[in-house]
Amino acid sequence: MCGICGYVTLNPQLWINSSFLTPMLTAIQHRGPDQSGHYIDNYAALGSRRLAIIDVEGGQQPITNQQQNLWIVFNGEIYNYQELKLFLSKRGYSFKTNTDTEVILYLYQEFGVECVKFLNGIFAYAIWDNRQRQLVIARDRIGIKPLYYTQVDNQLIFGSELKALLQHPSVYSQRQIDPIALNEYLSYEYVPSPKTILKGIYRLEAGNQLLITDNKIKIQPYWQLDLTRSELRPPVHWMDYSNGLLQVLNSSITKELVSDVPIGVLLSGGIDSSTIGALMVRAYPNTVKSFAIGFEEVSFNESQYARQVAKYIGSEHHELILTSQLAAETVPDIMNYLDEPFADSSFIPTLLLSKFASHQVKVVMGGDGGDELFAGYPTYKAHRLIEYYERLVPRWIRTNVVPAVLSQLPTSFDNISLDFKIRRFLSGRGVPVQARHHRWLGAFVPEEKSSLLQAWVQPVLQDTYAVAQQHGCASGVQQLLNAVLYADMKMYLEGDILYKVDRASMAASLEVRVPFLNRDVVDFATQLPLDLKLHGLTGKFILKKAVSKLLPRSIINRPKKGFNMPVAYWLNGPLRDLARDMLVSSQLQRHDFFNQNFVDKLFEQHKNGVRDNRKQLWTLLMFQMWFARYMV
Repeated sequence: MCGICGYVTLNPQLWINSSFLTPMLTAIQHRGPDQSGHYIDNYAALGSRRLAIIDVEGGQQPITNQQQNLWIVFNGEIYNYQELKLFLSKRGYSFKTNTDTEVILYLYQEFGVECVKFLNGIFAYAIWDNRQRQLVIARDRIGIKPLYYTQVDNQLIFGSELKALLQHPSVYSQRQIDPIALNEYLSYEYVPSPKTILKGIYRLEAGNQLLITDNKIKIQPYWQLDLTRSELRPPVHWMDYSNGLLQVLNSSITKELVSDVPIGVLLSGGIDSSTIGALMVRAYPNTVKSFAIGFEEVSFNESQYARQVAKYIGSEHHELILTSQLAAETVPDIMNYLDEPFADSSFIPTLLLSKFASHQVKVVMGGDGGDELFAGYPTYKAHRLIEYYERLVPRWIRTNVVPAVLSQLPTSFDNISLDFKIRRFLSGRGVPVQARHHRWLGAFVPEEKSSLLQAWVQPVLQDTYAVAQQHGCASGVQQLLNAVLYADMKMYLEGDILYKVDRASMAASLEVRVPFLNRDVVDFATQLPLDLKLHGLTGKFILKKAVSKLLPRSIINRPKKGFNMPVAYWLNGPLRDLARDMLVSSQLQRHDFFNQNFVDKLFEQHKNGVRDNRKQLWTLLMFQMWFARYMV
C-alpha cells in the first residue's frame, strides 16, 4: 500500500521541472512512511511513498523492467499476483522481487493496456513507457484506491491525493472552487466523481484507465458494473445461492490474507464486519486481532455487539471509547487528512479506530460494500414503505393528521431518533426515486439551498440529483431499486464510503482490505435477483441466510443503525465554539457563497432544540474548515 504521484509533459519541446516531485511526495508521506522513491527523465517524473506489506525488504518503488524502458509506481494490493507471476514465468519473464508491483509491470509488457483486466485487487498505478513516451494510469474496478489528475501548463499531473497535486506550482496558482461541485457537495455531503471541488481537477473514475499517447490524453473504461444480469434470471430460491455466496466470500478472504505482516479486522458488531471476522478467523493461521470503537453517548454506543461477536468467533479484541472531549480535540485537525470538503461525520471514529489499530497491525479487513451489494441500507426499505404509505394511508390523514402529530414531536438529538426518521421519511413524498434517495441520505435539499446560496451563485442551482439519475439511466436496469443500487455503487460507495476509509486508514499508515468488494464477490452479487437482496422489508436477505451458522442470531437479525455520530450533541457542546467561529460573517465573506442570515437561522434552531440541523451545520462546518486550510 502506497501513495503515488507524478507528472509528464504533453509538449515534447518542453522538459519537465523535476524539483516539484519532492514536495508532492512529502504531502503524501503518511500513505507510505517506509520508503520514498522516484524516477525522473526529461519528460516524466514518477514518485512513490511505500507502506511495505509484501516483500518488505525488496519491494522498493519505482520498479523497472530488465530493459529499463518501463517504470511503475503502484498503490494497492493484487490478490492473484502469484498466479499471474507463475503464468508470466512460463512465458520467459524473470523477476528480481517478490512483489505484485513487478507482476503488473511485466503483465503490461506482455499485454499492454489490456493487462488491467487480469488483476484482482485494489489499485491505482502509473506506468511510464519511455520507448514511446506513453503514460498509462489505471484505477481498480470499484474505486477502492484513489487517483486524481489535472491538465495544466502542457502537463498531466496526478497523485493519490488532491493535496499532492496542490504542491505543484502550476496547480496551486490556478486553484479555483467549482460552484457546480459545491452545489453537489451541499446535496450529497461529498462531490461525486469525476469532478472534485476544484475546477479542472478530476478523479479518475473506478474501472477506468487514463492514457497519454502522442501527447494526447484519452480516458477509457475497461470494466462496467452490470446489474442487468440479475433481472434476466427466472425466479429462484435462496437456497440455490446461499452456499455459493459463502464459498465466494470464503475464497476471497483467503486470497486477501496474502501479506508478509500481521492482519487484523475492524469490527462494528454489524453483520458485514462480523461475517468478515468469522471467516477470517477460520482461514487465518494466527490469532486474529479485532478492533472496535464505542461512544460515551448511550444511544450511539454499539460496542457491546462487537464484543459479543469477538467472543463468539474467538478473536483477540481491542476497544477504544470515543468521548466528546476526544472528538473535540480531533476535529480541528481532520483537514490535514481530508483534502476535499467531506461531511460524513463517521470519518472521525474511522480515523481514530485506524490509528488505534495501527499500533498493533499494518493491515486490517473491513466490511465495507456489503450494504451496496446486498441492499442493506434502511433507505432501500423506505422506498418500499413510502409506496405503501401513499397507497394505504388516506390522503386527508397524510395532509392533516400526520403534519399535526409531527409538529408535536419533541426534537431529539439521539441516534436515528423517531422525529428524525419521520421527518426524513416524509421529505421523500412525491419525489422521484433517485432524488428521494439522496434527499434521505444527504444534507441540503434544493429548497434549502435556494435560501443558503447567495444570488450570484444561484444560476448553478441545476438539478443536482441529475447525477444520480444519469447513473440510473446508464445502468440499463428495469427495476427502480436496482437503479438506486447501481447509483450507490457509482456514487455513494466510491465518493463517500471508500474515500472515508482510504483517507482515515492512510492517515494512520494502515491498509484496509474490503473482501465484499473483491471482484469475485462483486461478480457473484451483481447477478443475484433483487428479491434475494431486499426480500420484502428484509435487507441483506441472502447474506443473512448464508452466514446463519457463522454468527449469533441476535447479530444477524439486529436492525442496521449505521456508523452514526453524536454530531447533534457535539454542535451544542464541545464543538459549538468552533462551529460558531467558522460560520461567522467574517469567515463566510471570504468566499461569499452562503447567506449569513440563513446560516444563523440554522445555528439558532439547533442551539435552541427547535430543529435538528446536524447534517446541514456539519456540512457547512466541514466546507469552512476545508476552505480555511486549502484556499486562504
